[in-house]
Amino acid sequence: MSRPSLSVQIGSMSMNNPVMTASGTFGYGHEYADFYDVNRLGALVVKAVTLAPRIGNPPPRIAETPSGILNAIGLQNPGLEVFLKKEMPYLQTLTTPVIINIAGNTVEEYCELAERLDEVSGVAALEVNISCPNVKQGGQAFGTDPEIAHTVISEVRKRTQLPIIAKLSPNVTSIVDIALQVEDAGADAISLINTLLGMAIDVETRRPVLGNIMGGLSGPAVKPVAVRMVWQVAKAVKVPVIGMGGISTTEDALEFILAGATAVSIGTANFMHPQTPLEIIAGMEAYMQKHGMDKIQDLIGALRIGS
Repeated sequence: MSRPSLSVQIGSMSMNNPVMTASGTFGYGHEYADFYDVNRLGALVVKAVTLAPRIGNPPPRIAETPSGILNAIGLQNPGLEVFLKKEMPYLQTLTTPVIINIAGNTVEEYCELAERLDEVSGVAALEVNISCPNVKQGGQAFGTDPEIAHTVISEVRKRTQLPIIAKLSPNVTSIVDIALQVEDAGADAISLINTLLGMAIDVETRRPVLGNIMGGLSGPAVKPVAVRMVWQVAKAVKVPVIGMGGISTTEDALEFILAGATAVSIGTANFMHPQTPLEIIAGMEAYMQKHGMDKIQDLIGALRIGS
């Protein structure tokens, strides 16, 4: 039997397999290059890039929780200019698609980032992180209001020819409403979920465990919520969905694909076991061979409901 095809398409971006890295968990790629050839990934998503440098939140920034971690890094990064000068040359040597995650405080900042990166060779797509606080709206996250989410994606769409992946926050009442708005605004794909807002308290000191008080919960604990949201969104939109949230095994990844995800992103698991993405790629191929499947598309959205 010939090897099954794992290739998928996200907008105009072709991927050899559906396994990506989640932004903020894989650095700029070279940090993991000592462990394996990162070109074996379906795509590489770098940590968030902002227009100006950010120093991030006060420590402690990471805390373990049952079956997960809380993080409040605060999008620390050196800013666009340093990223282009120091990180992009390495990323341009890769053969796997490189996706740049962008974040901003205003719609104008997102637009400038998109416009600048549109001219940079080696960028396959933009992942627009709309979980960021909109400073012009009193700190409300872009991704929690359907109209604001529509605005930022539609304005970014005007500034770039690159595929746009809208990364959604789960901290909303209706994830489907947000997804439909960003699709209408011109997103080529939707990735979800970003982290769930959480908090932990040290009972001995009676103080928050994180310096920022609250942080984003990720890891296996969030997977059922993420699978549910991916299933809801995949049924509602026509663009591809990229699923993430607590994936650490092949079975985890397959759950998302059966729920309707075209691709998956591996996040927290990278910290515990860097080989996880490659093991999942191999596991997907073995699963398809076992079940006599020729292409990964036969699994996308193949969830069976009812008799």
